[in-house]
Amino acid sequence: MRRLRLVDGIAAYALAGPAILLLFGLFFAPVIAVFVIALTDWQFGARTFAFIGIANFREVFADQGFRASLFNTILYILIVVPCTVMLGLAIALLIESGRSLRTLYRAVHFLPFMATLAAMAIAWEALLHPTIGLVNQTFSAMGLPTANWLRDEATALPVLAVIGIWQNLGFAMVLFLAGLKSIPRDLYDAAEIDGADLLLDRFRTVTLPMLSPVSMFVVIVVALRALQAFDTIKVLTQGGPGHASEVLLYTLYRESFEYLRTGYGAAVAVVFLLVVVALTLIQARIMDKRVHYQ
Repeated sequence: MRRLRLVDGIAAYALAGPAILLLFGLFFAPVIAVFVIALTDWQFGARTFAFIGIANFREVFADQGFRASLFNTILYILIVVPCTVMLGLAIALLIESGRSLRTLYRAVHFLPFMATLAAMAIAWEALLHPTIGLVNQTFSAMGLPTANWLRDEATALPVLAVIGIWQNLGFAMVLFLAGLKSIPRDLYDAAEIDGADLLLDRFRTVTLPMLSPVSMFVVIVVALRALQAFDTIKVLTQGGPGHASEVLLYTLYRESFEYLRTGYGAAVAVVFLLVVVALTLIQARIMDKRVHYQ
């Protein structure tokens, strides 16, 4: 029996070994390297470096630009996530309640998610042009005020958030459609017998509770995608004007690959990682209490 257990153990480690090595090489080793680099003054391309402890982290938290970037990131998430979830659910409900052209509506709303965001950002740049852009021309024809949307500190971040909602809307819609398909029709019949005659009552007592696992997944994934916002910011605003549209991921890129301050950029990456983990755990803990898995 001992020999058999030893053989089984060796076989298990032999089978799992390649996957463990790949996981360590592709995930854990880079994370450890970032933590080590954050403790140095290394500049990208330099052959020497010195360990400086937590000096980079002190500089990060003392930097006004970083604080503005962190605030913009949180504000961007607070705009994108709720709007994407609510609009995605609303569109899914409208498509599911219809009887014709469902496939067309699903495809139209899902196309932005499949498109290359850098190319779409160029199209948005043309639409938002202050003089010849379709948005300002439409507003002028309707007698509404116009703006230089991407160069105004008051509008740059909200416009980027609208583009983020537009991109993630189809993803949320498809997931909610799948969740709606999985709800047994018997539950609606039982709710109607119990007195839930109004559509809003059935939505509140049946649809929302049964969609809670999907809703939690959508919220977490959309929040993670919002934290990864980079393409539109790089193409449209480069973090400007000033720091009005700069988010953490763009700060990390700028410090590491434009200013070549790799040690400082690694410290920003560590803080960014901690923010992502904290937000994910908070969302999971808060929403898991409201999720109905059965």
